Amino acid sequence: MKTLETIEQYNEMTNKENVIMMFTAGWCPDCRVIEPVLPEIEAEFPEYTFVEVNRDDFIEICQEQDVYGIPSFLAYKNGKEAGRFVSKDRKTKEEIIKFIKGLPA
Repeated sequence: MKTLETIEQYNEMTNKENVIMMFTAGWCPDCRVIEPVLPEIEAEFPEYTFVEVNRDDFIEICQEQDVYGIPSFLAYKNGKEAGRFVSKDRKTKEEIIKFIKGLPA
């Protein structure tokens, strides 16, 4: 999984790539729970670039995108938001896969 480094990178990736942004933070216990399964999820969906967005480093993106709970996921296709799985609740591998499979083709 790539790690977001700049706001410009976020804007460029969301406008040009099929990307899933995972909003997380180092102090988030629910984020740590899903970390071991993320490589499996990435491997199952090679059509997407997966990017980790540290909520503490990019709070302004979180505010702009109404992401107030973590872990959360925003998917972008063809320069537009294709779906969001945003809440403060813990997510399971199955829920994340269901979210991705439910995105428009």
